[in-house]
Amino acid sequence: MNESNALRSETAKIDGDTPTLRLFALLEVIAEKDQFFSLQSLVEEIGLPKPTLHRMLQQLESAGMLQRDGDGRQYSTGVRLRRLAENLLLNNTMHGARRIVLRQLVEEVGESGNLTAFNGSEVVYLDRVETAAPLRFYLHPGSRVPAHCSATGKLFLAQMSPAQRRRLLAHVPLERFTANTITDYDTLEREIEVIKRNGYALDNEEFLPGLLCVAVLVPGKPGHSNIGVAIQAPIMRLTVDKALHFLPALQRAAQALSNIEREAEQSTPAQIAHLTRQA
Repeated sequence: MNESNALRSETAKIDGDTPTLRLFALLEVIAEKDQFFSLQSLVEEIGLPKPTLHRMLQQLESAGMLQRDGDGRQYSTGVRLRRLAENLLLNNTMHGARRIVLRQLVEEVGESGNLTAFNGSEVVYLDRVETAAPLRFYLHPGSRVPAHCSATGKLFLAQMSPAQRRRLLAHVPLERFTANTITDYDTLEREIEVIKRNGYALDNEEFLPGLLCVAVLVPGKPGHSNIGVAIQAPIMRLTVDKALHFLPALQRAAQALSNIEREAEQSTPAQIAHLTRQA
């Protein structure tokens, strides 16, 4: 592809019949970025005139979809856009089908289970099913936990390159919540290497004293998943050894959730509704 054809291909990314659709298409381009970006870098990437692109960025910034960072010349996703992404995950049409899988997992292992997603530098609880046991920790859907002290959060971080993690965590203090919280970047990197080898992660009283969690990612596109599934319980009932004994059940649940997501991608709206009812 020659340079002019490449430019037309990139410009087509933000094509649309109305100004609103072109703004939405620009957001799609921005959503693919894993770092701050500037007006000039977008001009070079997309090929639109600088004044046009500057006006579009101003509109998105005034709507809370983008925000300026650093020296004011760099942009990143805004609070409103991140909330939109979070609400889409929380209210996904597959919620009913996923909840059935989560409930079956909880019935099998006898402890609370949850689904989470990665948003910014935090883990967001998409859904949770509580154990019937009288002693439990309550974390409702929509709750947020810093990634560095969450089992699924560390799994999400493990998908990134070291440079991506460093760039993200450079702006996020590794806050201490318990005596077991990892607050040193190099220690966290060593933990992530272990997680990448094992394929699962633990939160051993790193966020809340007395709470242990084991988690795996829901299989998605190669090298990337934005949904994790986990089991949580008080340490008086759930030891590390017992948590690892639950791994096969956790992995079966993760695969079932992955199947639901894959079928949904290939289904019509009517088929999705049927899948939700039949899960």
